[in-house]
Formats: sequence, C-alpha cells, structure tokens
Amino acid sequence: RFQALQPGNSGQRFQALQPGNSGQRFQALQSDNSEQRFQALQPGNSEPRFQALQPDSSGQRFQALQQCTPVNDITLLPIDADVYILAVKDDALPHLIAQLHDHCPDRLLLHTAGSVPLSVFGSHEHCGVLYPMQTFSKERQADFSRVHIFIEGSSTHALQTAGELAASVGSPCHEMTSEQRRHLHLAAVFACNFSNHCYALAERILAAITCDSTQGYGIPFDVMLPLIDETVAKVHTMSPRQAQTGPAIRYDQTIIGRQSQLLAGDPLTQQIYDLMSKSIHYYTND
Repeated sequence: RFQALQPGNSGQRFQALQPGNSGQRFQALQSDNSEQRFQALQPGNSEPRFQALQPDSSGQRFQALQQCTPVNDITLLPIDADVYILAVKDDALPHLIAQLHDHCPDRLLLHTAGSVPLSVFGSHEHCGVLYPMQTFSKERQADFSRVHIFIEGSSTHALQTAGELAASVGSPCHEMTSEQRRHLHLAAVFACNFSNHCYALAERILAAITCDSTQGYGIPFDVMLPLIDETVAKVHTMSPRQAQTGPAIRYDQTIIGRQSQLLAGDPLTQQIYDLMSKSIHYYTND
C-alpha cells in the first residue's frame, strides 16, 4: 500500500490534482511496510512529494487532512512525479490535460472520471484511467476495500501503475475499456444518483405532511431508514427485479392515480412518479 505522510525511501512520486468532492477519493490510504510512500512536500525536503492542486477552499481541507502543500498554479507543480492523478470535474479535464502536457509532457497522467474516455488525453502519450465507482462526500470517510476501481491505460506500464495504485488501497481492480466504462457509469447513475434523488423527494413529501398542533409540520426522514435498509439488503441476495414490490409492479391504477393526484401541485415530481410507475410495471412484467 502507499502511505500518506510517512517518511521513507520512495520508488515513485505522486501528484494529486483534486479541487472538490473527488479530493476525498484517495484519502483513505492505509499504512504498511510498502516500498513506496506518499509524502507531503516540506520546506527543504528532497524526498518524494505529494501535492494537491486546489483552486478553492477545498485546498485548506485537503491540507488539514494530508499535511501537504496545495497550489493553484500548474507551474508550481514539480515535474518529477511519476504519476499525476486528475480528480477534477469532467469538463475541466481537457484544459487541465493540455496544461499538464505542456508542463510535464513525459509523465503519466491518470484521470478518475467514469464517463470520460481515454482519448481525452489527446496527444499525451503516457496516460490512463483510475475510476473508483463509489459515491464520495467530504463528510464521510471511504472504505476503499469495498470500492471497485476500474482501470485503463495507453500502455502496459500505465495499466500496471493504475493497477498498483488500486491495489495499494486494497480495492478490487478491473480492467475496462472506455466504452464499457461509459455504460458502467450510466448504470451507477441509476443505482446511486437517481435513487438518492428519490430519497430527497421522499424527504420533501414527508416534510410537507401536516401533523397535529403539538408536532407542527413534517415527519422526520428517519422513519424511512428501515425501509431503505431492507430494500438495499434484499438486492444482496436477489436480483432487483425479483425484489421489486409496491403498487406499480401490479399496476394498481386506483392507488397510482390517487398518489399521482397528491402531486398535482408539483408537476415535475408527478411526471417522475407516473413514468417510474410505468417503467416498473413494464420492466418487471416483461
């Protein structure tokens, strides 16, 4: 495993460019007796360096966690790192890659995006992908032993290095093409982002419920947690199609119509409800 903030003799040097939530992706680095080390840049320190390119306040958060030196200027990055990890928003990658290509043209660049192809690196020869398929929030520490990482490389060396980085944090690692990863990320959007948005809609519906005069308005979202936990637990032992329940699977039009009418004041959520009900019925009865 690669270590953070531990002095020692490193075989490789790493730079991480992480301005937002993605900066949390590679913070769960566990220590052991590895031959390689991550290190923070310290004044007068000629040992391996680990820097974060941070253009906003996230740099302060990263520095507090990793004790490294955040910078917001490409020209301030050392050019002798073996690997540069680009954990930035997808739209920022082309411009950042162009800057890094000019700054360190012979170094290995790895991006962490699910839907961005390897071809985004253009003429940069040494490149690859290190995509951790997980949802990351600044408030939570990720357990990388449970995070599948999908890798791709422009060469055997790039692929091997990406695989070693994945193994260094104890993650299951899988080689995957850009086209395969594009569909994988789409599936992840449905499984994670869309399902979480449904939780947010449920929370809003609960908050609008009128209770008695002593309780005021709203029912806490906590009442949904046992239901959510059981729903997630079931798909560990059966397919999502088998686990589906509710009025939509049997297309109980009376219940569906009444619930849809409750959303008449919110046309967008009503449309989501109607389309989701149809999708559940058609998919599970196909």
